[in-house]
Amino acid sequence: MNRQDMHPPFRRFLGLCLWAWGATAAAHSPLDPATGTTAALHWSFEPLVIASMLLSLGLYAVGFARLRQRTRLGRAHRLHHAAAFVAGWLALGVAFVSPLDALGASLFSAHMVQHEILMLVAAPLLVLGRPLGVWLWALPAAARMRIGRGVRAPSVRIAWRWLTLPASAWGLHLAALWGWHIPRAFEAALAHPALHAVQHTSFLASALLFWWTVLAPAARHGGRGFAMLSLFTTMAHTGALGALLTLAPSPWYASYFESAFAFGFDPLEDQQLGGLVMWVPGGLAYLAAALTVAARWLAGRGSAGPRRDALPNS
Repeated sequence: MNRQDMHPPFRRFLGLCLWAWGATAAAHSPLDPATGTTAALHWSFEPLVIASMLLSLGLYAVGFARLRQRTRLGRAHRLHHAAAFVAGWLALGVAFVSPLDALGASLFSAHMVQHEILMLVAAPLLVLGRPLGVWLWALPAAARMRIGRGVRAPSVRIAWRWLTLPASAWGLHLAALWGWHIPRAFEAALAHPALHAVQHTSFLASALLFWWTVLAPAARHGGRGFAMLSLFTTMAHTGALGALLTLAPSPWYASYFESAFAFGFDPLEDQQLGGLVMWVPGGLAYLAAALTVAARWLAGRGSAGPRRDALPNS
């Protein structure tokens, strides 16, 4: 595919995304492959998704308010964490509730945008929001004590320690990404809503674990060197998957054939756009995170260096 051939479908895709953001909850006319009429792009209000999102936000708000009442110490940091959590929560809304979710059912490229928002926008922001402790403070004191005793149980501590090892989180994230993009698995998820929910849950859960090892407790798991290694190697393998999708001689996912044609895309063009979304913006996000970790590491090493006046006399 040369550059000139790519521009028309790319412009159509951007136009569809802009249209999706402004769509209302009312369904449009049904998809008609012969005439290319518009599809039903509407806001998605799955009860379980909405309930989970509202519960998470409500618990965070209550826990944040109680923490602010207890002490003034660390208020600025808590505000930064809260802002990150709300931004991540809104990113989840874009992925799961906005018309992007409906567009992803018709275009593979839009589906890839949805996945990248989950894994590269929502997940790191939610980790930076540090919600676990805040949610805990939203609960009654007796419940907090019971949960505290539960998480200190040896089996729970061993499982959590294993899941949050950099190698474990890295491997689980890789397995989720590559496993679900196998054509048979991807097609099965498109055909069965429950399996589709499992797919999205595995993407988000593995991304949360991955970003936890990179952003939250890096010092306890080998330092920032392991964080940079995780980011660079993840950039490499996700870039490889994106390149395979982009450079494939034929489309992998037959479920998108009819709907892609109805939107004015060749199915292979649609897949190439989806691969490029994973390859280029996704790779840049991992690269930016790795460079940020490296800069903080170097700054920390410089500030931790011995002072001239503290050196012993020779």
